[in-house]
Amino acid sequence: MDLVSRRMVEKAGINVDELVKLLVANAAAELTTFYYYTILRVNLIGMEGEGLKQITEDARIEDRNHFEALVPRIYELGGKLPDDMKAFHDISACPPARLPKDPSDVKAILQILLKAEQCAVNGYTHLCNLTCGKDHRTYELALAILNEEIEHEAWFAEFLGMGPSGHFARRTVGESPFVSKFLHA
Repeated sequence: MDLVSRRMVEKAGINVDELVKLLVANAAAELTTFYYYTILRVNLIGMEGEGLKQITEDARIEDRNHFEALVPRIYELGGKLPDDMKAFHDISACPPARLPKDPSDVKAILQILLKAEQCAVNGYTHLCNLTCGKDHRTYELALAILNEEIEHEAWFAEFLGMGPSGHFARRTVGESPFVSKFLHA
């Protein structure tokens, strides 16, 4: 597609093919995180794990929302998602958030959740730095996702005793307060 919106991003000095590659890798990270968080959440059991289920569910659904919000931008810029789900998984911008060897180790699960969020914070910070002042639409989307990923990181860090996050539970599961304007029902 020869779209003005793509040409404007190129004219601003961004290598659009590289940008699309980053967006696809981040979309892969969001979808695979949604999948792995499902497994992690199911294993948050017992008195210690039960309290983590809700914030893990919020982060899980919001990561799915991030994937849904990224897909239109990828296609608007002339990109596409891989045809093969295994290939898509393998280009993820973040490593898989796999269940620890001891699935009853809630602290190990928390560490996995925290590392996944920290990887996302790094990735979206990079996208914001790359697109700031050059690609307003991608920047606004990446910034919205970054805001939610920072909250997710703070939630899990708080449960690990790293200090209060200052954040409160969402009104509804998967609310996506920053990204919701990019979602089309």
